[in-house]
Amino acid sequence: MKASVRFPVSPTLLRRLAYTSIIANVAIVVTGGGVRLTRSGLGCPTWPRCTDESYIATPEMGVNGAIEFGNRLLTFAVGVIALAVVLAVLAQRTRPRGLLPLSIGVLFGIPAQAVIGGITVLTNLNPWVVGLHFLASMAVIAAAYACWKRTTEPDGPVTPTVPAPLRTLAGLTTVVSAAVLVVGTWVTGSGPHAGDQGAARNGLDPEAISQVHADGVFLLIGLSVALFFAFRAVGAAGAARAAGVLVAVELGQGLIGFVQYFTHLPAVLVAAHMLGSCLVLLATLGVLWATRERRPAAPPAPATTATPANEPVTAAV
Repeated sequence: MKASVRFPVSPTLLRRLAYTSIIANVAIVVTGGGVRLTRSGLGCPTWPRCTDESYIATPEMGVNGAIEFGNRLLTFAVGVIALAVVLAVLAQRTRPRGLLPLSIGVLFGIPAQAVIGGITVLTNLNPWVVGLHFLASMAVIAAAYACWKRTTEPDGPVTPTVPAPLRTLAGLTTVVSAAVLVVGTWVTGSGPHAGDQGAARNGLDPEAISQVHADGVFLLIGLSVALFFAFRAVGAAGAARAAGVLVAVELGQGLIGFVQYFTHLPAVLVAAHMLGSCLVLLATLGVLWATRERRPAAPPAPATTATPANEPVTAAV
């Protein structure tokens, strides 16, 4: 049987493609926010077509149609990058365990996220569905991050780098970070940037839900600062650096959040805040990964030759 041809893909190229996938998925979150902030959410009034008669935006639809259709096209670009990662993984002669399922998860997560985006259009930008659309993007980013990290790790056993109580604290911080993202979508759904003049709001009191969100942010920052000092106390330098990055990102994100609230949510700051949400997620995952490491698998022990039972053993004189 003729051997199949395998196109060589270096591990370095694979890592770069996986990293590019993270960037692309963050970028489409920001551009998706731009669609909403420019009131172009219904620039294409239906889905999967842009209009009932056309899959693409027409000149009569104006700039809003062009913006919404352009964001839909970006989804294909992000999908192509994810497909390239899967193909690069398949081209490896040996691949880390779990890498292929992660890369496939990212690839299929992108069309799933696009379908939720289509539902937002079909439901006239229902704020709860819009929030789910954002959270689906966060899930894809998390999977893309895990895929990238797996390409940089040896294929060995997982070893903790910090004591168990600190791993639990890092897990709690991750849960609080996710909760802050969820509540943030509720704040957005109660605010003025609906994506279209006719889109409904979720009915929550903007001031009250913003306070809940702020309380969650304060808790998250407190936990992150505690992690930083606890990691330093046990000598976990890598984990302490990751926690320091998380605190810095959170402080920057919090500053943007407060400024945008007291300046009545200017579109530029709202877009920056959406980017900050992605960075907070990535920094949180960075802390979680820093609490463990993979070490190269130990080489197999050399085989020993046993002395036959009926063979006499001679002692050296």
